[in-house]
Amino acid sequence: MSHSRLPADVKRLGWVSFFTDISSEMLYAITPIFLTSVLGASAGIVGLIEGVAEATASILKGLSGWYSDRIRNRKRFILAGYSLSALAKPLIAMATGWLFVLVARFLDRFGKGIRSSARDALIADATPPELRGRAFGLHRAMDTAGALLGVAISLVLLQTLGESGKQQILLRNLYWIAFFPALIGVAFIFFVREPHAGGTAKLITHGKKLGKHYWMIVAVAGVAYLGFSSDAFLILKAKDIGLTLPQVLLAYIAYNAVFTLAAYPVGKISDKLRKETLLAAGLGIYGAVYLGFAAAESRPLVFLLFACYGLYAALTEGVVRALIANVVAPDVKATALGLFSMVTGLLALAASLLAGWLWDAVSSDAPFLIGALMSLIAAAGFAVLTVQKRFA
Repeated sequence: MSHSRLPADVKRLGWVSFFTDISSEMLYAITPIFLTSVLGASAGIVGLIEGVAEATASILKGLSGWYSDRIRNRKRFILAGYSLSALAKPLIAMATGWLFVLVARFLDRFGKGIRSSARDALIADATPPELRGRAFGLHRAMDTAGALLGVAISLVLLQTLGESGKQQILLRNLYWIAFFPALIGVAFIFFVREPHAGGTAKLITHGKKLGKHYWMIVAVAGVAYLGFSSDAFLILKAKDIGLTLPQVLLAYIAYNAVFTLAAYPVGKISDKLRKETLLAAGLGIYGAVYLGFAAAESRPLVFLLFACYGLYAALTEGVVRALIANVVAPDVKATALGLFSMVTGLLALAASLLAGWLWDAVSSDAPFLIGALMSLIAAAGFAVLTVQKRFA
């Protein structure tokens, strides 16, 4: 089936994410290097900033998801969240120390936290269950296509303007440039329509509303997230192996290219096959990639590992959202998606803090060995798990 069968609002939200990720991914691979090279922060500080930022987003995903279900309004959360993230972009350009970056990243992730659950729930609300895999797959593909373009823009600017020897100034200016595609993404939200909610939902007071199948997904995925440290450590590791900043960005482009190309086909496949099997395969690839980073010494291997990392993301990010949307009842979709993000994000915070400490106190390989172990355990869990249960 073609993605032309998908609702128009799924595609509009795809464009929102496309332009937002141009903005965000222009900066994501840059920020760890900006922190360490320009502001003099340590790997531990990078882990702290990324961990706090992602934990903020995760906690708010749970709260905003619950409230979105309660008032049956998704769009206001989406608009507010994307607007805050856009406004946070120029703040890092003015940073004089890592604490300023921490505040800016907090604001950016605050925006992500209040928008993501409502956006994913709106996609699920607008899409019939038999098409949800491809709906989330299309959204992830457009999101990552923006990321691919964003990293490519950063690479071109660094290559063409970085020869002046004033790389610090260029890095700061990238944050100003990234503000503009973020504004375009916000503009697209005004064309998104709120699906008919059918009345106000009741206040959700305990986990039985979500069902045991949902909690099984959370439990198994939670094991993996205990080892899911920030991708910033992949970038720092690539730099330690000997990649230049433009080469790091090329490796990150390889990741985004594979993710973009694979996300929609994987989504279509997930509508026909067991989603749990695809999640197990993706987590197995994650474990292999992290073992590869622990052992990597050659620069060509880093590019291959980043490409494989893109395949892991395509096999998991949209698929787990579609699985959750099909497992829980219609009136708790945003709550379920938000609570999942909150729990796993807090576990990722612990993983990032641990990774930063291990990097500084033990070795740069240690975080990757821990991440590989936890993901392989979770892969085995999803391989034997069967939870699919469809709701409209």
